[in-house]
Amino acid sequence: MPLTALLLVLLAALLHAGWNMVAKRAGGDQRFILLTSLMTSVIWLPAGLWFGWEEVPRWGWMEWGTISASAVVHLLYFNALLKGYRVADLSVVYPLARGSGPLLTAMVAVVLLGERLSALGLLGVLAVCGGVFLIAGGTALWRQGPDPAARERVRLGVRWGLITGAMIAGYSVIDGYAIKVLAIGPVIFDYACNVLRVPLQLPMLWGRRAALGPAWRQQWKHALVVATLGPLAYILVLYALQLAPLSHVAPAREVSMLVAALLGGRLLGESDRGLRLLGAACMAGGVMALAWS
Repeated sequence: MPLTALLLVLLAALLHAGWNMVAKRAGGDQRFILLTSLMTSVIWLPAGLWFGWEEVPRWGWMEWGTISASAVVHLLYFNALLKGYRVADLSVVYPLARGSGPLLTAMVAVVLLGERLSALGLLGVLAVCGGVFLIAGGTALWRQGPDPAARERVRLGVRWGLITGAMIAGYSVIDGYAIKVLAIGPVIFDYACNVLRVPLQLPMLWGRRAALGPAWRQQWKHALVVATLGPLAYILVLYALQLAPLSHVAPAREVSMLVAALLGGRLLGESDRGLRLLGAACMAGGVMALAWS
């Protein structure tokens, strides 16, 4: 991987872990997603106009279809992610979400496409599974502790983390196709996807429009951070995709799992920080092994 691409991915990983911590603190729901989408549409409008003025008129049904598909999957991803953050810890949901996507992709390739895993690939699968086990509590899963409420919180975190990972796998394939095959510019692609997410959300929230005011007063600062850092982090990844293969870029992003596990323990006061950090490290190493196998 070129050094420029690696630096872009590492910076994106730090920004990604940061905005996820802010989203966790917000404790938002669909209203928070809509506020974030609206803010993103305003904040990134100058960049959208600058990069899309000449490119957008050339788009055909293939480009718009790909952007629409990405917008839908991203919306499902945000909803699953925030649901996980409302019911579980960041240091459980985030590593599982980031690490399970490549694992699910490998499983589909083996089961449905008849592909074979090399020894390194199999080691990667075992490392990811081991990381999931550690993040979920390790040997405490067979003991009486932690208390039932804590165990239920971990169980929900595992469920929603894996659901989020499936959505990540979906949009990664779609977005990689858009950038590398259709050659859509990263900035205008991300901006168009976000703008399309706004009308998709309005029918679901129309009956709860009176609740948008309280959500704005309570969460506008968090939404502003996510609306600024979220697109920036992903645009850096999309630019990296122009310089390096998807199979190299995707694993390098997983350093964000370690950052999130560390932040979850230090700044959010979540328990089992050491165990979850070790689990995140196992998952990151497993994902890299899968990519290089």
